[in-house]
Amino acid sequence: MSATALVICGALGREVKDIVDRRGWDVDIYGVSALLHLYPSRIVDELREKLYALRPRYTKLVVVYGECGMNGQLDSLLEEVGAARLRGPHCYEMFAGEARFGEIADQRPGTFFLTDWLVRNFDRAVVKGLGLDRYPDLNAMLFGNYEAVLYLRQVPNPRLAEKAGDIAAYLGLPLEIEDVGLGELEDRLAELVETPSPSVGFAATSP
Repeated sequence: MSATALVICGALGREVKDIVDRRGWDVDIYGVSALLHLYPSRIVDELREKLYALRPRYTKLVVVYGECGMNGQLDSLLEEVGAARLRGPHCYEMFAGEARFGEIADQRPGTFFLTDWLVRNFDRAVVKGLGLDRYPDLNAMLFGNYEAVLYLRQVPNPRLAEKAGDIAAYLGLPLEIEDVGLGELEDRLAELVETPSPSVGFAATSP
């Protein structure tokens, strides 16, 4: 059994598995549904259950999430259980890179971001997840203050580019595509996976 476990957000699953395979890391991967982003407190609950179950079996636990709107609850949990997460507020910042995302946030605060995963899953995660299919008037309420859609693209794919255009049209916003690849995701993950883990004092009992 590997000494390291990655607990990853489903929205980063494809990219993280690619990184793991290319680098030949000896890690075990456990996924958490990306759709829980609709209910951030449930992400913490799900991670707490997984991390406490995994802690006795691994010397290193790496949580592949940003802060993701959890208001510090995730970081408190990680300290409690002896785990680490990727640096950054969310995957958009990881893909764009800290400097580039900061520039966009400062200059174009009304930007709605897409990634490969969100383009693929927009109908399921946003339209149905937020109830826009049942209550279309919510579209203007939820997206009325946005000014543009920026697709932070991991891999060029004409089909996804076309779908991103459809999403922008659905939101009534102009689309821009920026090829960012994995951005800083791989380097940040490597920092955690490849750095020797300090010994962790932990009682393997649930809180």
